[in-house]
Amino acid sequence: MIPLIGKLHRENNVVITLYAKPLINRSVIDILKAHQYVRHVENNELSVRDTFPILEALTELDLGYAHVDLGKMALKYQAVGAGMSVAEFVEAEVKEVIGNKNPILPQPQDVVLYGFGRIGRLLARLLIEKTGGGETLRLRAIVVRASQMDDLAKRASLLIRDSIHGPFQGTV
Repeated sequence: MIPLIGKLHRENNVVITLYAKPLINRSVIDILKAHQYVRHVENNELSVRDTFPILEALTELDLGYAHVDLGKMALKYQAVGAGMSVAEFVEAEVKEVIGNKNPILPQPQDVVLYGFGRIGRLLARLLIEKTGGGETLRLRAIVVRASQMDDLAKRASLLIRDSIHGPFQGTV
């Protein structure tokens, strides 16, 4: 699953989620935990065996920018997909974005973030992790007040190791 999720994200800017939990840059254990979360929320057995065929069908399509929830799609297929193949069902569900490669913005927007406090670090993390391949928003700079050099290093280290949001999945 991991290579297919990464390929969809890199090549088509498709964000794959499982009940709003992003699966991009996640480990096998994280993906299994996300499936377990769906089981608790829906009181329904949802396994990788249910979501993997849907993911395979998605990779066969020429998708444009989209957010696809594998969990919701798999449960919908179990409920109403009788008589349809997985590929037919998936194609019907995402028909609006098939072949639609038009970018959200005509040109990528450069973003300059003013401040690197708690909120600034959170915004930087979100901009870097969530904006895909840079086709929409690109974080170009972070403006900070004049301070000691070790203060900037401390704030960068707080971005890398955040006690609330977990470790940063990039490089600083």
